[in-house]
Amino acid sequence: MRIAILAAVSTLALSAAPALAQDATTPAEPAGASATATAEITDAELTAYAAALAKVTPLAQALNGAAPSAEQQAEMAAAITGEGLTLERFNAISQAASSDAVVRARIALAQTPASATATSITDAEVEGFASAMSELLPIAQALNGAAPSPEQQAQMEAAITDAGLTRERFNEISQVVGTDAHLRARLVVADARAGR
Repeated sequence: MRIAILAAVSTLALSAAPALAQDATTPAEPAGASATATAEITDAELTAYAAALAKVTPLAQALNGAAPSAEQQAEMAAAITGEGLTLERFNAISQAASSDAVVRARIALAQTPASATATSITDAEVEGFASAMSELLPIAQALNGAAPSPEQQAQMEAAITDAGLTRERFNEISQVVGTDAHLRARLVVADARAGR
């Protein structure tokens, strides 16, 4: 099967941007199909995509911009289908990732191993923490290392409680964020979904 590489792998996006593989006889995807595919990407597909991407990326990088041989094309196709994705679905996810911050964040999350600590923090807590941080960062930046005024302290408390967290839980999550890549990836997803 002949595969045409539609985009080179870039290490600047997603730690390894999508290498797109497509059957040369497959017609181009209809204009509205990409948005539909984005909305329907499951976590299982993203996990398979991340695994396939980990296999395809070194192959595409080794090409150094050159066209792949038939053997290399077959190896990339086998890497993709070996993870349970069709080439068309891999391409649809790649297209979605190129234009959708939420999909990119979800792929990065799928590439990050989960820790017991991170999984003990609920999705609601992750979303609340991300929301609170978006309000706290400007306050912290304005402080520039100084102690907050009573008014600023009240604003900070309100940002945390308005996000559905206690100060104690916020601080617990804050300590984990510094050491847990999976939790940081979940926060990126929450921020992307909120448009932050």
